[in-house]
Amino acid sequence: MSTPVIPQTAGTGRVVESAAKRRQRLSSGTLIALVGLLLGIGAFTSTGSSRIALSDAFDEVQLPTITLPAVPVVAMCAAILLGVGAFFLVRRIPKPLSTWLGVLAGAALLLGFIVWVAADSPLPFTMTNQLNGTLQYATPIMLGAMCGVLSERAGVVNVAIEGQMLTAAFTASAVAGLTKNLWAAMFAAVLAGVLSALLLGVFALKYLVDHVVLGVVINLLATGFTGFMFHQLVKDSPTLNAVQVMQPVAVPGLSQIPFVGPIVFVQRPLTYIAVVAVAFVWFMLYRTKWGLRVRSVGEHPHAADTVGINVVRTKFSSVVLGGVFAGLGGAFFTIGSSGAFQSTGVTAGNGFIALAAVIMGRWHPVLAASMALFFGFSRQLAQTVGPLQTPMPSEFLSALPYLITIVAVAGLIGRVRAPAADGAHYVKGQ
Repeated sequence: MSTPVIPQTAGTGRVVESAAKRRQRLSSGTLIALVGLLLGIGAFTSTGSSRIALSDAFDEVQLPTITLPAVPVVAMCAAILLGVGAFFLVRRIPKPLSTWLGVLAGAALLLGFIVWVAADSPLPFTMTNQLNGTLQYATPIMLGAMCGVLSERAGVVNVAIEGQMLTAAFTASAVAGLTKNLWAAMFAAVLAGVLSALLLGVFALKYLVDHVVLGVVINLLATGFTGFMFHQLVKDSPTLNAVQVMQPVAVPGLSQIPFVGPIVFVQRPLTYIAVVAVAFVWFMLYRTKWGLRVRSVGEHPHAADTVGINVVRTKFSSVVLGGVFAGLGGAFFTIGSSGAFQSTGVTAGNGFIALAAVIMGRWHPVLAASMALFFGFSRQLAQTVGPLQTPMPSEFLSALPYLITIVAVAGLIGRVRAPAADGAHYVKGQ
């Protein structure tokens, strides 16, 4: 387990800020202030007002459309960002306050950006469509992130999430075409994810293959295998190419709640499963003896071995359990959204995005799920603002989550530390 960091104190008893913390604070403040400056420039280019619709045309309960003056609202949000950025730059901020200031800056950025892109548009910014699309895009990333959290908390670097999801997507499509049963297809996808996880576990833990190299090989193997099977069996088959898609399921009573109901409680089964998966992984890691063992072998396997923990078995069980969620995430790309498997690009790099969500979420299941929602929100934003005739190109909006990932992983919005033994080989007695 990691040793707690004791803050250094000066002779007056005040906490002395370390050089790393100071760099983190200054880089975060500079980034927030820069975003505020860009939003302030955008305020001068805004005209008219922005309309934000809380309901779409098909909702039974029609909520009012909010109209906001573009220039003052965007300018106010820019001023908040500049103020928060300046606050970070001039002094050290205690942890609870810095968290709340970060939330305030995020809310100001979100509101200011939406008002700016919707300014003087002939169509309103439909919030229900935006949030519905967010959950759809975030579902496979969330499930893939749970796979990554379980693997890496046990000390196994999992670059193979993309390959696991791709194999599961193909398997789900093929079984759905054969059986015409979506639940059987989902079970087959889970089995495919587990088999891929077994491959990762055996070669990483028994034969001590480098984790990153092994992950790349599994991804290439999945691409070649699914591509070959698709062209040989599926492409021209009227049976295997006829796959239905899971339909949204409305939760009785809750789906009738205005605004929240159509967004949260009218979703496909895999979205509900993804939410339950986050709670399940959190409970397993932080509220069970097994989870304590997983975290211990990921931090200090030799110390865990001295107290009688079977290190390899614990790592292996965590990797295999992660394969269950990778399989569910892969199933979303076929039986959960598009239907039949069309090409090896069906997963569209979402496995790598899930790995980025794990890193940005500091290897914590809830934080990783939050990052998955952020990615989903960013990807849906490009589609929502497309018809609004916004001055920002939709291609830039599509690339925005990846740019922010680079910024985050580079440490500009907070240093992250992986489990201490992540990627390290363990041999008993050495």
